[in-house]
Amino acid sequence: MPPRADITFKRLTEVQPERLIAHMSDPRLAEHMPLLTEAWDTAMCAAFIAAKEACWTRDGLGHWAIFADGDYAGWGGFQKEGADWDYGLVLKPACFGLGTAITRKALEFARADARIPWITFLLPPSRRHVRGLERLGARMVGEIDYEGEVFRKYRLETG
Repeated sequence: MPPRADITFKRLTEVQPERLIAHMSDPRLAEHMPLLTEAWDTAMCAAFIAAKEACWTRDGLGHWAIFADGDYAGWGGFQKEGADWDYGLVLKPACFGLGTAITRKALEFARADARIPWITFLLPPSRRHVRGLERLGARMVGEIDYEGEVFRKYRLETG
C-alpha cells in the first residue's frame, strides 16, 4: 500500500466477515495484542461486530472499518472507556505503513468532536517504538491492568 492512500472510515458491518476473520487470524497480530488469545471464526467475528456496534449505540461513536484506496486495511477508532476515549488501530500487516496517516485522519476527527477532550492509547509492553505517538503530543500517564494484562497508557489532549 502506498503511504499516501485515500483513507476512508466505514462501519464494521460493511466488511465481509471472511475478511475480518482472515485479518484477525494473522499470527503477526498476536505479537502486540495480548488479549487476542482465541482463534477467530464466524461466531467470534459476529460477537466482535456486535460489541463494536453496541458502542456506537451507547456512545454515538465506535470503531470503524478502515479502507485505503477502497480496500479493507484494518479496523480502529475510538471507544469509550470510563471517562476516556481510547483510540485503537489494528491494521493488516500489508498496511502497517499506513498507521501514521490513518491516525492523523482519526485525530482530525477527534479534534473536531466536542465530546473528545483527550484521547488515550493503551500499548502493550511489547510495543517499544512510541516516538511517533510522542511526536503527536501523547504522554505516558502510567501502567494499567486491562482484562488481566498490563498496558502502558498514553494521553493526548485534543484541544
